[in-house]
Amino acid sequence: MPFRVEDTVHRTRLVRAHLEEDAGKSFHPESGREAATLIDLNRAGVPLLEVVTEPELHSALEAEALLTRIHQLVTYLEICDGNLEEGSFRCDANVSVRPSGTTELLPKTEIKNLNSFRNVYRALEFEIARQTRVLEAGESLVQATRLWDANAGRTRVMREKEEAHDYRYFPDPDLRALEVPAGWVDEVRNGLPELPWVREERLAQTYAIGFEDARILAGTRALADYFEVAAEAAGDGKGAANWVLTEILRLYNLSADGWEGVRVPAVSLGKMVRMIREGTISGKIGKAVFAEMADTGQSPEAIVEARGYRPISDPNQLREIVADVLNEHTGPVRDYLSGKEAALKFLMGQVMKRTEGRATPHLAQQAVLDAIEARRTETSP
Repeated sequence: MPFRVEDTVHRTRLVRAHLEEDAGKSFHPESGREAATLIDLNRAGVPLLEVVTEPELHSALEAEALLTRIHQLVTYLEICDGNLEEGSFRCDANVSVRPSGTTELLPKTEIKNLNSFRNVYRALEFEIARQTRVLEAGESLVQATRLWDANAGRTRVMREKEEAHDYRYFPDPDLRALEVPAGWVDEVRNGLPELPWVREERLAQTYAIGFEDARILAGTRALADYFEVAAEAAGDGKGAANWVLTEILRLYNLSADGWEGVRVPAVSLGKMVRMIREGTISGKIGKAVFAEMADTGQSPEAIVEARGYRPISDPNQLREIVADVLNEHTGPVRDYLSGKEAALKFLMGQVMKRTEGRATPHLAQQAVLDAIEARRTETSP
């Protein structure tokens, strides 16, 4: 399974994936009741899928990145909703160290029930440092299961010296071996959706966008699907990506209802991006159109028509507006005539301000240049 740490692609192998059932949970309150154990069976019987990887990760950063990739995979495949806070997705992390120049891993520590990517990173960083300190002090490591105390920022011993036989595992004589036909495996494989790391590569190549942008856009199936619909409607992958990565993700992050709270359909966003690209509206007007789309859910065409956002491209109308701007700002006109190119930008800003961003930019700039050159001719001896 490939995953990325900064600019480097890593891969890790899977040992196995097995199914089990949640057995419930026991609590041992430290106050309120003496010598009490409380049992929570609300999750008992819920099916669990456990994935075990080879011990070939070399840092807490790699472990966090791999866990993020697995989380992305199971949500892409709709195996679970991936909700870490509710326990739909969690991690048990095994940590072993070894002195430099040796190959044998020392006794491991298992950190149980980590429920956030950040806590996985913090717990592993702490445990690596703790085991290193034990060895440097000349002491021996003891195989143990530990719990992560996020508030204290440390692991605590839960139980020690566990091997497989400690759990009393044995083959159940009533369960026969399940033989899965190769044809069925191929059928399932062919029915899988495009996997996230494949989609990242395709988005980058198909829409000519940077890989980091493609990685974010492929982060979830819903976001990737939204982007592709918008990009096709826009005929402009980069333009659609810019709006999705900024404005659409902003709306999504503000929404309490997830994607249902984003009132801008992907097709509507794409049509708006196309209107900007084709010069039907300016980028400034596009921001106003988008804001109204987000509030009302209306199409960009309806908003542009109702608000009178159609661009001003009539040469006669532009000449009149430009003439008024130049008459009001004679100083910048003289500056431009004396060779100060920056004055043109100021005058264009005034034209766009006067037209509320509706002037077609390239036509407006040409009108400004023509009017200034006419004044140059008029003032020449």
